[in-house]
Amino acid sequence: MTAPSTRARLLAVPLTACLTLSAPAWATAATAASGGPTAAATSGRTTPAAAASGWGAPAAATAQPTPSTARAADVRLELPRPTGPHPVGRDILYLVDRGRTDPWVPASGPRRLMVSMYYPARSATGAPAPYMTTAEAASLLRRKAPGVKLPPEILSATRTYAATGAAPERGRHPLVVLSPGLGLPRASLTFLAEDLASRGYVVALVDHAYESSGTTLPDGRTITCAPLCDQPKPPEGGQATITRNRAKDIAFVLDELTGRHPAWRNARMIAPRRIGMAGHSLGGDAAAATMVVDRRVRAGVDLDGTFHPVVALDRPFLLLGSKADHVPGKDDTWDDGWREMRGWKRWLTVDRTDHASFTDLTILHHAVGRPGPDALPPLRSLELTRAYVGAFFDLHLKGRKQPLLDGPSPANPEVAFHNP
Repeated sequence: MTAPSTRARLLAVPLTACLTLSAPAWATAATAASGGPTAAATSGRTTPAAAASGWGAPAAATAQPTPSTARAADVRLELPRPTGPHPVGRDILYLVDRGRTDPWVPASGPRRLMVSMYYPARSATGAPAPYMTTAEAASLLRRKAPGVKLPPEILSATRTYAATGAAPERGRHPLVVLSPGLGLPRASLTFLAEDLASRGYVVALVDHAYESSGTTLPDGRTITCAPLCDQPKPPEGGQATITRNRAKDIAFVLDELTGRHPAWRNARMIAPRRIGMAGHSLGGDAAAATMVVDRRVRAGVDLDGTFHPVVALDRPFLLLGSKADHVPGKDDTWDDGWREMRGWKRWLTVDRTDHASFTDLTILHHAVGRPGPDALPPLRSLELTRAYVGAFFDLHLKGRKQPLLDGPSPANPEVAFHNP
């Protein structure tokens, strides 16, 4: 496997602070009440799902500041170039489920979802697709990197490769739905969405309202996950409640994309019998939960996410996570979930990675602070994620043989296969 042709341009920023994963009030209160650390801390590890949202995570996960004389205005963030043959187009959908009241903020009315649609295009004509709004970038930095002296305008201007309004490629294409981690914006999986689209997939990248660091609505308001993430106690039923709600979100999105009167102008591109789903952290848990209740989803991927709860699956599923957290015996939910999987399955871990390594945020991590001395370079971790996820969907949604998934590869020594 060759390295991407494009390198991320990451110039250092003067820093006085470091990346932080803040625990919500109810997680901190539970720790204090018990007189000791959380269960995750007691076991010597923090579950990845907790780390994404901050729930159950340490109060601060610290990266060493990077000394620099560069001005913040000199920073350039760039995602890796997509690997497929197709140019990529992007549209934005605003979907309103009038049959459901928002579970986290009932006073806001019906459930509202912002969805980025990526698709293979005939040409790259059109304006460059913005990475995120400045308000969304400010919310992400405020929640996930408090004190980091990076202007939100720099983050929102991250270089991407999709074009808005590009003419769609002809024919029908498999659909992959992507769900981000709790507390993270949908933009955190842009690297994967663009790559899948370049390989011939339609991709629906979903922002779940009030579960993201920040989501800008068509009226210009930006809503955050504060009503959920900053509560003194978890929702009734814990994170399983959030996962079940996401499954309802995805079912609604699929209805809107494949129904008789679709909400997307290019819906004719979608092959409705070839649908898959992938997610990071709690989004990976949501992929499994969605497959249980919606048989339209034929194959799923969990990127470093803990299951809440473990579910039985009879269709293809890929577990892809960090070696530090997800080798057999590290996460009981993966051990138990593996035994409940009756369909095609693979369990892969990647050495020298952490929870952010499976998202765009690994590039931000390296831009604002030095990673650990043995950390996998961000472009390499994203390259491996795209390669294995892409191979998985090529096998199960396109029917193309994928030797990459048959076992360890000398070209990818960081990736281990497990079959406990």
